[in-house]
Amino acid sequence: MIKQRIVFFILAVCSAWACHAQEIQLWSAGAAQAPMQALLPEFEKQTGLVVRVQFAPVGALMRQLAEGGQPDVLILSTDVAEQIQRQGWVVGSTTKPLGSVGVGLAVQQGMPAPDISSPEKLKAALLQAKSITYMDPQKGTSGKHFAWVLEQLGIADQVKSKTRLGDAGFVLEPVARGEVELGIQQITEILPVKGAQLIGPLPAPLQKTTTYAVSVTPKAAHNPSATRLAEFLKSPQAAAVFKSKGFSLDF
Repeated sequence: MIKQRIVFFILAVCSAWACHAQEIQLWSAGAAQAPMQALLPEFEKQTGLVVRVQFAPVGALMRQLAEGGQPDVLILSTDVAEQIQRQGWVVGSTTKPLGSVGVGLAVQQGMPAPDISSPEKLKAALLQAKSITYMDPQKGTSGKHFAWVLEQLGIADQVKSKTRLGDAGFVLEPVARGEVELGIQQITEILPVKGAQLIGPLPAPLQKTTTYAVSVTPKAAHNPSATRLAEFLKSPQAAAVFKSKGFSLDF
């Protein structure tokens, strides 16, 4: 009886370990959320693996890594590539670009779209808008860049009182609901928001194009499941999805 219980215990532990071993922890920048939501179910279907994904702004993920967080696979902007390699948070040889995206502006669906084709016209549109929203510069790539844009246009103080900073996720949702007039975020985070209409990208002199890359972490360096996911995200099938969700594949 005792031996039987021991056998059952060992089998239970092994089974639990096996289930855990089939899970892949993926941390991804929010800009890649739309393609990931399309691709991960297909990956799980093909492989039988389970991907536990956390979407967050790059700044938030960097803080979690600094606090000791250990995912298996990371999707971050190449802006932080040097830092994450220096800190030993990724295996540098596994880092491969997935796609690039610019920053855009949006209004609620059906509302008039202001002309933002030049820095001067963008400045006028921002000053005339009753309210604007963009990602908190301390938390996300687009927010940090747009704060710089406002400084370049010389209107940072003028729009401060009518600005709502986003914390995470799709910060254009208040625009889609009609609560905020004008929203700014990376284009791949505007397109999925139902009720929001992309006006266009920032004018060229003020644009920032960010490339996102996938990396395997040291924790998963010898985990074939993590490597399999990273390879899947670099496949032609995945590239087509990234392109359909607003990414450019011209690195």
